[in-house]
Amino acid sequence: MDLALLLEMATSLDPARIAVTDIDGASLSTGELAELVRATALKFEAAEVSHVGYCGTNGRALPVALFAAATCGIPFVPLNYRLADDQLADVASRHQLLVVAAEREATRLRRLGVSHIINPSALLSAGDVDVADEPINHSIDPESVALLLYTSGSTAAPKAAVLRHRHLTSYVISTVEFASHTSDDAVLVSVPPYHVAGIMNLLTNLYSGRRIVYLDPFDPQNWLDMAAREHITHSMLVPTMLARIVDVLGEKVADLPHLASLAYGGAKMPARVIEKALRLFPQVAFTNAYGLTETSSTIALLGPEAHRDAVATSDPLIRARLHSVGLPLPGIELEVRTIEHAPCEAGQVGDIYVRGDQIAGEYVGSTVASDGWFATRDRGYLDQSGFLFIEGRADDTIIRGGENIAPAEIEEVLLRHEAVVECAVVGIDDEEWGQRIAAAVVLSAGSSVAPDMLKEFARSHLRSSKTPDVIALYESLPYTETGKLLRRTVRQQLHEASTSLSSSTLMGTINEEGT
Repeated sequence: MDLALLLEMATSLDPARIAVTDIDGASLSTGELAELVRATALKFEAAEVSHVGYCGTNGRALPVALFAAATCGIPFVPLNYRLADDQLADVASRHQLLVVAAEREATRLRRLGVSHIINPSALLSAGDVDVADEPINHSIDPESVALLLYTSGSTAAPKAAVLRHRHLTSYVISTVEFASHTSDDAVLVSVPPYHVAGIMNLLTNLYSGRRIVYLDPFDPQNWLDMAAREHITHSMLVPTMLARIVDVLGEKVADLPHLASLAYGGAKMPARVIEKALRLFPQVAFTNAYGLTETSSTIALLGPEAHRDAVATSDPLIRARLHSVGLPLPGIELEVRTIEHAPCEAGQVGDIYVRGDQIAGEYVGSTVASDGWFATRDRGYLDQSGFLFIEGRADDTIIRGGENIAPAEIEEVLLRHEAVVECAVVGIDDEEWGQRIAAAVVLSAGSSVAPDMLKEFARSHLRSSKTPDVIALYESLPYTETGKLLRRTVRQQLHEASTSLSSSTLMGTINEEGT
């Protein structure tokens, strides 16, 4: 199966059904989308395009470009327009790209040496191409590359994850039912197209029959307004987006009677945010989705029933599951292993490995999956019922005096303090201990608490070896647009500050960068 077939199936249901709506209200039906895809694919073929790039925000041109590339059997390459110039230039230079980019991004790309650029508006008109007389009937190999998705570059130089047609279609057909939704169902999408969730939102919702409504860029009040105006029934958010929405609501219950479900994922969800969201959206079914680019998106889900059970019980084991990512999807094998690759016991933290038809585990120039198993580089554990808890990235583990320490454990303690709304714990170099524990903390508006008091609070809940050596108060923490903490930026700035000051108490501000 291939992506072009997904579009063909969606079109066969009802060519007049609205498939995509832009923020300005302009829409495409499935029939119109299919026609533009055929016309664009013919243009790509005539130009002998080998890779199709896309540099910009969500919009109607995105599905046209994606499915036209799929129809031609060539890779689609979303470019992260938030990358620094040197990284974006490097990524663009790795392929012979025809890039779809609006004027702002096009100007920048030309400055960086990209010459083959087409405006999105050119994809929204068939022009002089007679698609009726020139149908495209390619036989697409499911093993061919459908998508090259570059990592964010938050911890290293961006690298391209390879997702083949069979990986993407396997995820789609195993997670959603074809034509399971009506024309009254609509999903509000704010996740950018260079993120795997942005692409999979397009594929799964088109396949299931939901109308896709794009909101880009994200704004919490605009999200609430558009959800009400467009009668949105479903949305997917990253934790920082949901946090901003509940902040805008305050203590007012959301007035969105059509909203039935909200999915979240992409980063760790603070407990106070999801607990408040459950109060402010009482009729909404919440789902926590855990996945990676290399796994074609979601591999584990904490479903609505588990959310409801967690807040309705006094059983600490069940309540704790609200902070898990749930159970592996059907068809996904998941193991937590020790450093010697032996299976971990329930509750024992180890490295997370996954296997299944949707798992790619491949990068351009190298294949990292062995015997079908992919090392996610995440660490976590399974409880006795098989619920998966994520401790963090293996690269983020702090090694202090030979002891491995998970930043998540310390972050969870600090977030229990009533004045703390965000925090990031990292290891910084130390001659005596190898690494010291440093925490960047953001306080709630109007709050005032001394770093030494926060250290005492942490010490009262943790043993001394896990108490932060350094606590710095910051105005904000740096995140990518998809809500991923730029831990490398935090680590670098805390290290620089700690080496320039003798005190273990620092003050400063981390500005958003590298996003």
